[in-house]
Amino acid sequence: MKRLGGKVAIITGSNRGIGKGIALAFAKEGCKVVVNNYKEDNEGKKVVEEIKKLGSDAIFVKADVSKEKDMKNLVKKAVGKFGKLDIMVNNAGILVFGTVLDLTEKDWDKQIDVNLKGTFLGTKYAVEQMKKQGKGGRIINISSIAGLVGFPGISAYCASKGAVTEFTREVALDHAADGITVNAINPGVIQTDMTKGMLDDKATKENLLGNTPVGRVGKPEDIGNAAVFLALDESSFITGHNLVVDGGWTAR
Repeated sequence: MKRLGGKVAIITGSNRGIGKGIALAFAKEGCKVVVNNYKEDNEGKKVVEEIKKLGSDAIFVKADVSKEKDMKNLVKKAVGKFGKLDIMVNNAGILVFGTVLDLTEKDWDKQIDVNLKGTFLGTKYAVEQMKKQGKGGRIINISSIAGLVGFPGISAYCASKGAVTEFTREVALDHAADGITVNAINPGVIQTDMTKGMLDDKATKENLLGNTPVGRVGKPEDIGNAAVFLALDESSFITGHNLVVDGGWTAR
């Protein structure tokens, strides 16, 4: 029996990387998935095709997570196609490099708009729909270990992910009585396009691996498996939690 059979999920930024890993993990468990990116592209359509090959169903919806009208429409399209929304995964994110002295106001706003505002808007309209349905739901926010510990040279990113981590706890309290659980996953170093530049540099990669006790870089499916766990009915007593998936980085 597939553990997410009959469920419907939106996963923002799921055309590649961690979002794709979550989308495929959900599909393998029978979940219907709304794949998303901020622009029309072949990557998103390919993920939809992969999901259908796994025996589930999916659609692609273009939406910029930093724009309210787009996020309203994303939820509307999901419900219009599949009739409901059970799981919202706020995954879309960007990484802007720079210390506080290097960053421009434009850099800061871009980082916060996507990572934090996007999580706020996705949560807002998912909760609104879930409350209307009256059967609870699951919100899963993708934060980072950079929202728990500091990393040099990415001050805006750390600020955005720290805010996502705390936002998760607060919303969990607001909607626990509605049967809506709100949790975050805090990934460590995961092999994605976002980390490719760092991992392609031998010295940087060695440093990252040296700080990861399990001795390897994480894979998108590692986060996908964690997201499946938080999406299950059996996880209904877990809310306001930050699930760290980092190979032991923050345990040092």
